[in-house]
Amino acid sequence: MTRNDLAPPTKNTTDTAVDENSLILRLAEAVERLTIRETVADLELRCFTPEQAAAILGKTPNWVVEAIQARRIPFTYVGKSPRLTAEHIRQIQAAGEVLPSKYANAA
Repeated sequence: MTRNDLAPPTKNTTDTAVDENSLILRLAEAVERLTIRETVADLELRCFTPEQAAAILGKTPNWVVEAIQARRIPFTYVGKSPRLTAEHIRQIQAAGEVLPSKYANAA
């Protein structure tokens, strides 16, 4: 994105309210694009505390801490604190996946 992307269009109109509104809308769209791009990258690099991971997984913080201590779920240490990455959370979700049986009754 360059400075020219946010510059108002070069028109010879006297209606500045329309130009200001379009500039505000274009600026909001640009900020939203930047926010979405940074959010995805930040989540991939971010380390979550057991409490934050519990909220994402829909479990209690105690469940996450006990699973870490028992080495039932993947995690990493940042210093002396256990943390979970986005990849760890995806692995936990994938480990709990149950596929339908081909012998299941078709009700």
